[in-house]
Amino acid sequence: MQDYDLIIVGGGLAGNCLALALKDTGLTCAIIEANTPEQLANSPAGDRALALAAGTVKQLEDLGVWQGISHAATAIKNIHISDRGHFGKTRLSAEKEHVDALGYVITARDLETHVAQRVTQTNTVQICPARVVGLASDADKICVSIQQGDESITLTAKLLIGADGGQSSIRKLLNIAQQITEYGQTALVTTVKSTLAHKNTAFERFTTSGPLALLPTANNQCAVVWTRSTDDAQALMQSSEADFLAELQQCFGYKLGKLSLTAPRRSFPLSLIRAEKMRANRAVIIGNAVHQLHPVAGQGFNLGLRDVMQLADRLISQHQAAKDIGADDFLTEYSVARQKDHDLVINFTNNVIRIFSNDWLPLAAARNVGLTLLDHIPKAKSLLSRYAMGLEQTD
Repeated sequence: MQDYDLIIVGGGLAGNCLALALKDTGLTCAIIEANTPEQLANSPAGDRALALAAGTVKQLEDLGVWQGISHAATAIKNIHISDRGHFGKTRLSAEKEHVDALGYVITARDLETHVAQRVTQTNTVQICPARVVGLASDADKICVSIQQGDESITLTAKLLIGADGGQSSIRKLLNIAQQITEYGQTALVTTVKSTLAHKNTAFERFTTSGPLALLPTANNQCAVVWTRSTDDAQALMQSSEADFLAELQQCFGYKLGKLSLTAPRRSFPLSLIRAEKMRANRAVIIGNAVHQLHPVAGQGFNLGLRDVMQLADRLISQHQAAKDIGADDFLTEYSVARQKDHDLVINFTNNVIRIFSNDWLPLAAARNVGLTLLDHIPKAKSLLSRYAMGLEQTD
């Protein structure tokens, strides 16, 4: 039987970032991952673009990650928000906020690969591919039964952390229920090249069928996150490249000139999934295991990294005080501390979907007046910019 201070289940961004945050603390740590490194590296989910808030970049700097990956990221210097078919628009500017960038765009695979490589340089024990098949806890420890090939292994720890994504096996084994809101929408993800320069501008265009985001990337390309109804998305996935592009062009317009595809089309069904609690006996779940958000505001990874960093800070303090890192009161305090941030981001995301995916004339008029007024009120724009940069949640 192998004993650790903590066991992390999930070798993706959340789990690996937590391991990095704890690497020099004296806490012994093991990561259990169900997939091989090759499977993780080749996952279609790696194609998705992550919008990193400025606050997230600061946290990645603290982890020693950003310094080695910043060259692969593209700065967002402007954000252009509009409502298709209506007059309202708002423009946010890094220059007016006196910052280098409002955020950055990076391919998930680039960030995941770099973070994973950094973890291999630590003392973290990595067990993969392996699956957790059972849990049992008592007053002093939690026992984790894993299956690795034909071998059954039992590990023990003071604390178990589920960082194994939206289909979290740990959440299921802990019998933590979920609240699920089905949007009836699918995100179409691809990359396009434009004939006009994007000038480091991110575009968020709201339509009656869902939001369309074009995020600036290298070589004058843009990552596309296009939300459509499930039926529309299926039809667009099955359509020819020319028909897909024609529909995309009509939806977005010609602010960037003519668009052409530079990557395959992929689709991801959308729903809001939220665990009813974050903790159980000597266990806590973080990141997508707790919350899966609509991509409209690009806040999913930013929220998950704040889960990680707050947990790491509290674990370090608890360990330095020679206190139990799996104690009920400690995990309850952490869970309560994260609740406000979760509520704020999830409610904001849901309200954006409700308000902008609706063409009821009075509501359309009200939101367009709001966008136009917002564009002319510097203090309000500054507050929205700080929210986009992830600073309102971390101050």
